[in-house]
Amino acid sequence: MEGIAALTSAITSSLTAASTESSAVENRDIACATRVLRTEADALVALADSLDGAFLRALDLLNGIEGRVVVTGMGKSGHVARKIAATMASTGTPAFFVHPGEASHGDLGMIAKNDAVVALSNSGETHELADIIAFTRRFGIPLIGMTRRAASSLAEQSDVALILPPVPEACPLGLAPTTSTTMMLALGDAIAVALLERRGFSAADFREFHPGGQLGRALLKVTDIMHKGTDLPLCRLDSPLSDVIFEMTAKRLGCVGVTDEAGALVGIITDGDVRRHLTPELLAERADSIMSPRPKTIRPKALIVEALREMNEKKITTLFVIEDDRPLGIVHIHDCLRAGAA
Repeated sequence: MEGIAALTSAITSSLTAASTESSAVENRDIACATRVLRTEADALVALADSLDGAFLRALDLLNGIEGRVVVTGMGKSGHVARKIAATMASTGTPAFFVHPGEASHGDLGMIAKNDAVVALSNSGETHELADIIAFTRRFGIPLIGMTRRAASSLAEQSDVALILPPVPEACPLGLAPTTSTTMMLALGDAIAVALLERRGFSAADFREFHPGGQLGRALLKVTDIMHKGTDLPLCRLDSPLSDVIFEMTAKRLGCVGVTDEAGALVGIITDGDVRRHLTPELLAERADSIMSPRPKTIRPKALIVEALREMNEKKITTLFVIEDDRPLGIVHIHDCLRAGAA
């Protein structure tokens, strides 16, 4: 019995030690991650506080060119440059990425005289950028440099130098680009969004560049999904209810819009209205006898997310799309949901 007790005690002690060691490792990992995130967050605060006239000059330069923004960088800076170019392109600033190595082997021909170049280099001495820098100087192409070193070759040769604040990398060795690339990416976002606001770039413009995916679907207009033409359920004020019910059944949207002699939408009859007024004499009645006046409508340029919100707030399932009081179409709540507005 004593042997069994000793074995049990040994196993328990071993498990406890393993659990303690595991907890220590987990705590160390959380502490490391927290330190990294706080270091990078502090760097972004320092970056925001450092913005000055150079940032404004960069915006003026990029906003004034007739061509495109060419973004370039090597290594990790190159990955960030690709993202900056993509963000600019999708928010109304034509931009693309050029790899410095490929630029030296023919891709310099992609850069036109009416373009501007944004070059990223933490040290400002990336030798692969030399040919691009020289090309911009030779042909008078505006150059914006993004670097940590104000005394670097890149900063000194740039028309506008955006200098990152001297904050430490999150890497404990101080070697892996971490804080520096985060600041570059954030500064690129700041430039793209500031240009977006200067140019009055709208949600409708955004959708033109994002036709696919959830973003594109959510930015669809009601005119993109509405039922129109022969699929639009309509009747006249004096239409007999027998015709109204036939129209409602044929169009299968649960309602019929009522128009006056001028074609303006003046009322709506729902399947619920028909049920509430169901009597033997109903079919002989006119549409205007049971219609609800002033139906809920929406403008043609409204987004489907707006239509969905309106229907949810009003607790209705359809909205007529009107222009100058005339019905152009009708949108059902199911149309919005199928299109991805939810």
